[in-house]
Amino acid sequence: MKLPILEKTYDLILWLYPTVNKFPKSQRFVLGQHIENLSLEILEKIIEVNTYQKKAELLKKISIELDKLRFLIRLSRDLKMIDLRKYEIASEKINEIGKMLGGWIKSCR
Repeated sequence: MKLPILEKTYDLILWLYPTVNKFPKSQRFVLGQHIENLSLEILEKIIEVNTYQKKAELLKKISIELDKLRFLIRLSRDLKMIDLRKYEIASEKINEIGKMLGGWIKSCR
């Protein structure tokens, strides 16, 4: 079963990796690595959620992880590691995932 949210998250990661790879070397292995790890955690949890009895709990955790990612991307922009256009692209992708996640959470209630 292909979940649209899974595909969108996968696309975000495909976009993030080359972007993070352009971070200054001093931050590529600190902030950049954290962004990469967090995005992978989100993907893994989305894959796992279908096997959970209490989906709502895990979905809320995914939502928290997505908020963390949103702030790390914002921090990257504020530190001028990504330009405004890349920030807008990342924000659009994250917001789209967030909307899908919110709908999924509502459907579990």
